[in-house]
Amino acid sequence: MSSFHGTMEVMPKTSGRLLSMLSLLQARRDWPGALLAERLQVSQRTVRRDVDRLRELGYPIAAIKGPDGGYRLDAGTDLPPLLFDDEQAVALAVALQITSGVIGEAAARALNTVRQVMPARLRRRIDTLRVSAVERPNPPVDSGVLMALSAAVHAREVLRFDYATTDGPPRQVQPHHLVTWGGRWYLVAWDLDRDDWRTFRVDRITPRVPTGPRFTPRELPGGDVAAFVANRFQGSDSGWPCRGEVILDLPADVVSTYTRDAVVEELGPDRCRLLAGAWSWPALAAMIGRFDADIEVVGPPELKAAFARLARRYAKAATS
Repeated sequence: MSSFHGTMEVMPKTSGRLLSMLSLLQARRDWPGALLAERLQVSQRTVRRDVDRLRELGYPIAAIKGPDGGYRLDAGTDLPPLLFDDEQAVALAVALQITSGVIGEAAARALNTVRQVMPARLRRRIDTLRVSAVERPNPPVDSGVLMALSAAVHAREVLRFDYATTDGPPRQVQPHHLVTWGGRWYLVAWDLDRDDWRTFRVDRITPRVPTGPRFTPRELPGGDVAAFVANRFQGSDSGWPCRGEVILDLPADVVSTYTRDAVVEELGPDRCRLLAGAWSWPALAAMIGRFDADIEVVGPPELKAAFARLARRYAKAATS
């Protein structure tokens, strides 16, 4: 009997430690084994056992060779079971509620899946929390279309598609950028038939397969996609006295949900470029800092200085 109770006491502790290990592995690229053991307050032998458990669950954790050794969480071929703590699970559900109006059925189905596997205490919190975005209604975008356009942009392949507002043969374009503006997705492309730059609403695009030949990218007028899009739409942020550009380690659709008057360019599945404005440099830095992600400041120097000023201010607040 004592052995049974001992096992029951160890199981929650082990699962919590596995969750902590996953969080650490996601926070940085490489973890020396000794440092990982120190952070988890266990032996390196226990770290090795826990890594094996995570691998059995489908997480592709690679061993790093070298004098110190270590581990790295790599990308896999299949989606493994996902583990979230309570705050992460609630945050995910809220984000899915918000984005369901942007990417439609896929987000709604994902929210339903997450809700079904939640413990009762979290399900009650989610059911009593309803988030409504007060903004102009935007048509949802098919996630499959977004993926097809993104693939063509990154592969630099000519794209053919039907456009809902025009009749006739398919449009042929060189896709350059996939961006959001005012809550809508747009494709910035060189129109081969009209020999000019065009912006196309993604919700009106039906891609055709296969894609065409590869092309050499042209340079956008002004060389800046954010300025190009802002000028095309005469956006409201064009009057901001302070405008800056950063790269965030977050998906473009997540960032665009909270930046209605900025330009967000997709750089990859979990990376985007943000150009936004504010009345002051500290205000702009604080607005960008609300995203829980690593930030790379592209410019200008005034924005970097504002981040440094806020860092000193926050550090002082944390120790006072």
